[in-house]
Amino acid sequence: MKRTTLWRVVCAVLVAGLVLAACAPAATPTAAPQPTQPPAAAVELRWRTRPDNQEEANVYAGISDQVAQKLGFKLTYEPGGTQTSSYQDQLITEIEGGTAPDVFWIPGTDVARFATGGYILNLKDVAAGFDPAAFYPGPMFHLTYNPANGQSGANSGAVWGLPRDVSTFALYLNLDLLNEAGADDPRELAKAGNWTWDAFAEVTAKVAALGGDKYGYGASNWWGPYGVWVNAAGGGFFNADRSGCAMNSDAAKTGLEFMQKIYSEPNWAVAYGEDPEPVFRAGNLAMFQNGRWATPGVRTVAFNWDVVELPNGPAGTAGNWLFWGAYVVNAKTQHPAEAWALVQALTQADIQGKVSASGANIPSRVTKDALDAFLTFTPPANNQAFLNGIADAAKPTAEGPLWAGDWPKVDTVYGNAVTAVVNGDRTVDDFVAKICDEAAPAFSK
Repeated sequence: MKRTTLWRVVCAVLVAGLVLAACAPAATPTAAPQPTQPPAAAVELRWRTRPDNQEEANVYAGISDQVAQKLGFKLTYEPGGTQTSSYQDQLITEIEGGTAPDVFWIPGTDVARFATGGYILNLKDVAAGFDPAAFYPGPMFHLTYNPANGQSGANSGAVWGLPRDVSTFALYLNLDLLNEAGADDPRELAKAGNWTWDAFAEVTAKVAALGGDKYGYGASNWWGPYGVWVNAAGGGFFNADRSGCAMNSDAAKTGLEFMQKIYSEPNWAVAYGEDPEPVFRAGNLAMFQNGRWATPGVRTVAFNWDVVELPNGPAGTAGNWLFWGAYVVNAKTQHPAEAWALVQALTQADIQGKVSASGANIPSRVTKDALDAFLTFTPPANNQAFLNGIADAAKPTAEGPLWAGDWPKVDTVYGNAVTAVVNGDRTVDDFVAKICDEAAPAFSK
């Protein structure tokens, strides 16, 4: 597919498919205090992201110095926590205690939690004149959603931050290990339109047959990876207006049964709950499922590698997600105007280009030039796989906050139940029969 055509597909898919949110009971957005105007030299801001690995942390430390020069005040970058929700919990604890950074990154799922809880500023007073259309519409729907009036967009009266990045999942491939196992090349299967769950299982089984410490597949145990199997079977986490659970469907059952099989066969998968990245980087894992953010670390491996899109499930889709996260401003910052200037600087095209060139993400700015440039940021050679994930004919499911629910509680209920299924402590039938009753309290704030 020509890049111009792909660009049109991406835009059409995102505009049509990512504007999803439910109207929650009215909550009053936190108003930004009147910006102070100290001399620029006296301003010192701290900012934080949640890097996937040390290589990614180094990238952000480097751009911090560049942005500080541009803005003319002191910046201190802090790499934060792990990939789990404890990163967000720690931020809230620090905000309440007055020790949190001025600007920080949070996942798209947590925007509602931080906004309605009063932990981040509504930047509308200092963000006048910026164009939401410069970024992907899915993230900007939520970043300009005003729970007080149920409106979204440039005139909603709410600006919670700007998106740092977008990503989809791909499978990082150890090409040497696949060759050793005599398995088909997933990239060739994908090109031929034959990269399906059945083909994935065949490749996985061949690598597993090597035995010892070799594994076919690995993924971390959070909502993104297990959600792929549910999505690809035609299911989803939420009902149509995102106000309730939908994990009791036949499609969810199909997805979880396939996932359960992957983790029950010897050497098919790295044990659920074990971090698969060290196993992959050590050369013992053939297919490592992760987002673009894992690329800086994978670039350090000694074996031949590339990426491929996720396999298509029974619904004819790979079940991918459109992940995103945003830079937001601490509600207690003493320098809201300068903090907004930092958010804007961190999301400018030149800075996004540096982060993308490092392999860490896909630019969140909606420009053809950005996507064309992304394809040149190698390795991996097959960057198109990530863009194919965005342009999936059945569209990726947009990561998004629950304005009418408590996402951390939903995440905990779903995650614990899925873990029990994978570990054999709970049947899939029992999961499907009871999960929505178990999750119901989390949808009624």
